[in-house]
Amino acid sequence: MSNTPHKIELSDIEIDEQGNDHISSCYNTPLRENAFAISDDEKIKIIAHHFEAIMNTLGLDLTDDSLKGTPKRVAKMYVKEVFSGLHPDKKPKASMFENKYKYKEMLVEKNISFYSYCEHHFVPIHGVAHIAYINNGQNIGLSKLNRIVEYFAKRPQVQERLTMQIGKELENLLGTADVAVFIDAKHLCIASRGVKDDHCSTITSYYGGAFNESAKKEEFLKYLEIQTDKK
Repeated sequence: MSNTPHKIELSDIEIDEQGNDHISSCYNTPLRENAFAISDDEKIKIIAHHFEAIMNTLGLDLTDDSLKGTPKRVAKMYVKEVFSGLHPDKKPKASMFENKYKYKEMLVEKNISFYSYCEHHFVPIHGVAHIAYINNGQNIGLSKLNRIVEYFAKRPQVQERLTMQIGKELENLLGTADVAVFIDAKHLCIASRGVKDDHCSTITSYYGGAFNESAKKEEFLKYLEIQTDKK
C-alpha cells in the first residue's frame, strides 16, 4: 500500500475559506490506514527533506550555521513532540482506583494548560482545559487528566474535536456519562495572521449525563467563575 495520500485539489479561494472557518471533518482525527507503516526515524528523515525544500524555496541560505540544522530540528519536533499524540502507543495508561471513601460530588480539575496546533495552518493553539466528573464507583488519578488533555492536544486539531475527544475518552475510562469539559484557547492562526486579532479566545464545551441538567452545569461553571444567562 502506498504511503502517499490521495490528493484533493482545491482552488485558492476554497483553501482560504476552509482555513478561515473553524471547520472539522469528523470526530476522530483524520488518519490514513497506513499512518504508522513507517518508523519515526523514517518520518523524521522524510519531513526534514521536504522542510529543507521549503526553506530553499523561500530563499533561505541553509549553509548558514543558524539554519543548517533547522530541517531536522523541525522534523524531530513534529514527530517526537508536538504531533506525538497521533500515535496510539502514546496514549497514557489510566490509573483507576475504587471510590472507597464514597465521594459522590463532582470532582473538578481547573486550568490544565495545553498547546496544540491548528490543522488548517499548522500554527499553535494554546489555552486551558477544565474537567469535571461524577464518579460511578471508579476514580482516575488526577495527573492522568492532564495527560489525557496533552495526548489529544499533541496532534493537528480543531478545538471542537479536541473537546469532544477528551470528553469521550473520559466517559470510556470512567464508565459514566457524567463528564464535563470546558476549553478556553487562543488560536495563533487568528492572532498572528488573517484578521490578526490577539485579544479574542475561543470557548468550547462538552456536557454529558448529569451535566446536561442546569443545576449541575451551573455548579460546574460556578467553580470556574463563569456566569451564564439564567433567563
